[in-house]
Amino acid sequence: MLVPKRAKYRKQFRGTMRGQDLRGTEIAFGEYALKATTSAWVSSRQIEAGRRVLTRYTAKGGRVWIRIFPAKPISDKPPEVRMGGGKGDVVDYVAVVKPGRIIFEMGGIPQALAMEALGAAASKLPVRTKLLSKRGYTSCT
Repeated sequence: MLVPKRAKYRKQFRGTMRGQDLRGTEIAFGEYALKATTSAWVSSRQIEAGRRVLTRYTAKGGRVWIRIFPAKPISDKPPEVRMGGGKGDVVDYVAVVKPGRIIFEMGGIPQALAMEALGAAASKLPVRTKLLSKRGYTSCT
């Protein structure tokens, strides 16, 4: 799974997810892409699950690009621990995904196969998405 090699600070505030994403909104590497239409935290486990689906479809050729990275640490306190005692330990890393962000890109495979693969990968993510190609887009879950 994806985790940062190092971080300037070990823990972060939770923050807000208002507005559209301004960067990473265009297809840059492949021919087909999965674009977020809602905002959410996407965990490193969910990114890995989507990557596994896409690589299964590109076994005979083709390429996959992951356009998000889980750089935000999420802390949690253990169960049945009383309030106080400081902030909990880092348990997971998430990527903050806002509407408009490209999550995955694919290239080097036929369009029908790419759309099927991206649709299957979209079912592993907590955001609503749409499928894009260099020619246009079709909507998805």
